[in-house]
Amino acid sequence: MSLSPAPHRRRSLAETVVDDLVAKIRDGRYRPGERLPTEPAVMADLGVSRTVVREAMSRLQAAGLVETRHGIGTFVLAPVPVVTLDMGTVVTIRDVMAMLELRISLETEASALAAQRRDDAQLDAMQRAIDSFEAEITAGRDGVAADFQLHLTISQATGNRYFESVFRHLGTTTIPRTRLDTARIAPEPGPAYLFRTNREHQAIFDAIARRDAESARAAMRMHLANSRERLRRVAEASPEA
Repeated sequence: MSLSPAPHRRRSLAETVVDDLVAKIRDGRYRPGERLPTEPAVMADLGVSRTVVREAMSRLQAAGLVETRHGIGTFVLAPVPVVTLDMGTVVTIRDVMAMLELRISLETEASALAAQRRDDAQLDAMQRAIDSFEAEITAGRDGVAADFQLHLTISQATGNRYFESVFRHLGTTTIPRTRLDTARIAPEPGPAYLFRTNREHQAIFDAIARRDAESARAAMRMHLANSRERLRRVAEASPEA
């Protein structure tokens, strides 16, 4: 028995009105601050009912394209500028601390989700990154690539592409030692603080491996908060930093 393809969903009349008005806003026929045509004018122009026009206007308001002023009319809003993160501005200790605060808010939850959703291949990739980090710092290198790979893999293990997209956008600037001489300001001599950092990595991994979301969240928070606290002490000692 053959199955015929399902028919495409027909666009509603309200969607048709929305498309028409959005096109006219974008091509400049209706500019920011200008009033849209009245309901009767739209009804006559597009051959639809008042109910359809009102539904379309509600959708435009929800999208942030227009606002309705009671008793006056509906007006086109200026487009909201797209906010981007310029990683080149992360240069001072206080900038790096602010970045760590952002990471705490994102990565603690990412770790919990990773504990719930990770697969064995992702778990293997995390352990390889930890082992690579250890080998790098033992050889006297900074281990930045392995450090970033671990955190990136955790974001991938959430199963939520937006975590990964945000982390890729932030890039290695999320790692304090790419912006600061952390060896100089670390409380331990030489690479000792990096070995401690990797023990924190291992604690995060262990919690994710046993699918313990709360412990993974706590381990990641402690890991990032330790870095922030170390920088806070330096910033307080050097107010100009």
